[in-house]
Amino acid sequence: MSRLSLRNPLLTADQIAQSPSHKLGMSRSLEADLRAYGCHLIEAAGIILRVPQVVMASAQILFQRFYYLDTLQDFALRGTVSGALFLACKIEENPQSIRDIINAIDIIIKRDRGYPELVTDGYDAEFYDLKNEMVIAELQILRKLGFNVQVELPYGLLVNYLRCLELTDHPSVPQLAWNYLNDSLRTSVYVCFQPETIACAAIYLAAYESKLRLPSSPPWWIIFDANGEDVVQVAKAIKALYLREWPKILPLDANELDMHLSSTLKDHVDSERARRWQKENPSIKVQIKVQIKVQIKV
Repeated sequence: MSRLSLRNPLLTADQIAQSPSHKLGMSRSLEADLRAYGCHLIEAAGIILRVPQVVMASAQILFQRFYYLDTLQDFALRGTVSGALFLACKIEENPQSIRDIINAIDIIIKRDRGYPELVTDGYDAEFYDLKNEMVIAELQILRKLGFNVQVELPYGLLVNYLRCLELTDHPSVPQLAWNYLNDSLRTSVYVCFQPETIACAAIYLAAYESKLRLPSSPPWWIIFDANGEDVVQVAKAIKALYLREWPKILPLDANELDMHLSSTLKDHVDSERARRWQKENPSIKVQIKVQIKVQIKV
């Protein structure tokens, strides 16, 4: 008889090595870039919406879990991002309107691509397409995860561990460790390791950066039920984030994915940027001309 555990469900090594997207031919580097960018969109949108950190973290973990059960080729990145954030807001009892979530994500994408940062009015065809995409994505996430949306986060553990190690008043370790937890959400560590290991890895990295020696006889992580090899592995995965060069433009749907693979996405985004600014500029030019004429008459 199967039991529903309150622990985070973890992937096997085979599931991580052979993700559904990779099986369909997507390179590991592109998949990692898309996962990281999706988490970036969730975090940035969450900041705009002023939702608690637990909502943004839960959404990012649900987003990561989903793409280990289905593909980036079949489910557009943008829709899954909005669906995961919409679902996490409900789970953590911090509901946000569909329109606010769509607009927040839309503004971030426009900012990243250099488009005019105009808010959709909520009545055009584009908005309804994004709304349908988000609702469908939410349902797909629930279906693929078997409605098991339990997410155990390491933030509370981190605070307790810092107290046990008498590091709460250290000038740099607590903030650095907290930052590492946030950044690690853009990796797959939350679907590979339990929160105790991730919290220890954040402290391990923060102490290393602060040149602080922690107890080693016995190793300090033992009292927190963490394995030393796992802690180091998570720390390496987090550190690798800062060594990568991230693409400036990434595909958001199937059409853009095809463009990316054919190396035409950048040209498409550039032409779309020019078109949108040209569409906005005529009214600006008219206003400037009127102001100039008034100044000349005066």
